[in-house]
Amino acid sequence: MEFDFTTLPEQDRYRLLSNFVAPRPIALVTTLSPDGVPNAAPMSFFNVFSQEPPILILGIQMRPNGTIKDTVTNIDASGSFCVNMVDMALAEAMTICGISYAPDVDEIATAGLTMTPATRIEGGWIAESPCAMECKVAETIRYDRRVIILGEVVQMHVRDTCLDDAGRYVRPENYQPIARLHADNYITSDRQFELKAPAAPPVGITRKTPT
Repeated sequence: MEFDFTTLPEQDRYRLLSNFVAPRPIALVTTLSPDGVPNAAPMSFFNVFSQEPPILILGIQMRPNGTIKDTVTNIDASGSFCVNMVDMALAEAMTICGISYAPDVDEIATAGLTMTPATRIEGGWIAESPCAMECKVAETIRYDRRVIILGEVVQMHVRDTCLDDAGRYVRPENYQPIARLHADNYITSDRQFELKAPAAPPVGITRKTPT
């Protein structure tokens, strides 16, 4: 099958991209409105792109009627946001936060979650999250129906049991984030395996370092 993305309707492009670029980690993004109302919204168009500087990227679609979502409004006003990673214990609450509420509704409280004051930014992070990353906006790219936000991580909060004693690597038995596949289908990282590169590359081939 061949698909010409220069002529393909938007929904068909979304369906194909989100079906095949998967699984995608979920960012439960918390922000604070100019009126001081906490907001939380799940996003699967999200990932980490750099460690120097430490950059996360969010892709936030406009509402079907073309209006800007509360998350974008809040980020524009404060210049910051927090990414809370989602595991199975947070999965149901994450879907509740995905409902379109009025701007004056505290979605974190509505979902039965706990807001913890942030250290380096306005607003806060979700105490039930295994890992939360406070971010300051580094750059915003605006398209007609989508906003791409680059956030620089300035503080990370990690549940003690998620890391080994040296604080270097996650314990896979304790940190199992979920990710989105397509439509309402998700996957959890509870079936992990180790895959190491060969000890030496074939003669005449230089091994590349993963980035």
